[in-house]
Amino acid sequence: MVCLAGHTGTKDRSEERKVVVPGTMPTRSMKLHEWGTRLLYSGCRPGSLYLKTIMTTSAVTFPSLEEQLDLITKGAAEILPLEALKERITKSIASGVPMRIKAGFDPTAPDLHLGHTVLIRKLRHFQQLGHTVIFLIGDSTALIGDPTGRNVTRKPLTPEQIAANAETYKEQVFKILDPETTEVRYNSEWLDKLGYADMVKLMAQFTVSQMLEREDFHKRFQEEQPISLHELLYPVAQGYDSVALHADVELGGTDQKFNLMRGRDLQKHFAQPQQSILMMPIIEGLDGVQKMSKSLGNAIGIKEPPAEMYGKLMSISDELMWKYWVYLTDLRASEIDAMKAEVAAGTLHPMLAKKNLARMITAGFHGEELAEVAAEGWATQFQQRGVSEDLPVVQVTSDAEGLLTESGEVKMAKLLVLAGLAGSTGEATRKLAENAVSVDGEKFAGKVIGRDVLGDGSALRLGKKSVRVEWVG
Repeated sequence: MVCLAGHTGTKDRSEERKVVVPGTMPTRSMKLHEWGTRLLYSGCRPGSLYLKTIMTTSAVTFPSLEEQLDLITKGAAEILPLEALKERITKSIASGVPMRIKAGFDPTAPDLHLGHTVLIRKLRHFQQLGHTVIFLIGDSTALIGDPTGRNVTRKPLTPEQIAANAETYKEQVFKILDPETTEVRYNSEWLDKLGYADMVKLMAQFTVSQMLEREDFHKRFQEEQPISLHELLYPVAQGYDSVALHADVELGGTDQKFNLMRGRDLQKHFAQPQQSILMMPIIEGLDGVQKMSKSLGNAIGIKEPPAEMYGKLMSISDELMWKYWVYLTDLRASEIDAMKAEVAAGTLHPMLAKKNLARMITAGFHGEELAEVAAEGWATQFQQRGVSEDLPVVQVTSDAEGLLTESGEVKMAKLLVLAGLAGSTGEATRKLAENAVSVDGEKFAGKVIGRDVLGDGSALRLGKKSVRVEWVG
């Protein structure tokens, strides 16, 4: 039986639409009215590739095609095929039937960071437009582990670990998604019911050479690194998820393109309309260079305290700020472009734009009141240190000649020269010895400083001159 989590109320039914999920050849049927959905349930032998049918109906008034595309395409790296998506949207507007938008997440870790929320927020955009979003928890695929970007086989998680992580995911995603209109699904609902013969039929749709076209598999093969057979199942299983959910659109990162295309392949095999795929980029972390990752120490966890979240967001570069506006907020592309134009014209200070960003994101996860407290605390902290919030920004290239020691620490004398605060390293060295240099309002007389200590946006002062350092490269 299919569980559509979170729907309440009964809606008018203007049009019937088939949505298939794995089941078996029907031997009986019954109508079940639940959560505004008419379900035609077929009970029979479990595990077959025959499909049972759900009839979904509900008339919805949607924004225009242009309005929807403004929000849907915001930040998207690639949409395939775009024309097919436009046709689907147009048909949805005409029929009043929402599209089904799917994004899958394997519960491999208990906590999410802002990098994970890029796809969740794009789901939110579709939800705001009136479409049905499906937050798919890959409890079965997590037993394999997504091989994307891996040069070794993932260590498998236990079912207990997967279940515990899945519960925390649901708690966290509803800080962005509307729980009343979100379908929460687990792919164990259909994958665990597939029999041996069914899996053979699925695997027969693909060749080994196709699998080796995948970049990470190809690289491992060329380098004679092991590729376990169960890893080849992952893109097939993810593709079958789209068949089971009758997805109109599937979301994923740019690194997921191979997997996303397999959904189109299998939908074609099962005589379904092929889904469009929308890929979002992998956002950089606080350093503005490497992808956001807790293991790299450049992540912002969505469960972090408000003050810590706000402070980290205020530390990012101006360049990265605009990416965060695009990928981590619900503002439309046209609204962000207008804000950038104000900054370029000098009518909006970039520091104020960054404050607005930090407050908006912090409020989204912790509420307006705690976001306000965090903003006031951050401002007070800088005032107590005697540091202005609106300092001129200088960009420093991290690989500038002579800037870093062999261990990766920053040579302060060289940094003061690059920042325009000293005319030579000799002058900078003397000023350091005279205790005339401050970092974020605190006196500093050392020769080197850790790159992690001197974060993006740190304020440097020599005498009466102060700047804020923005790292690039």
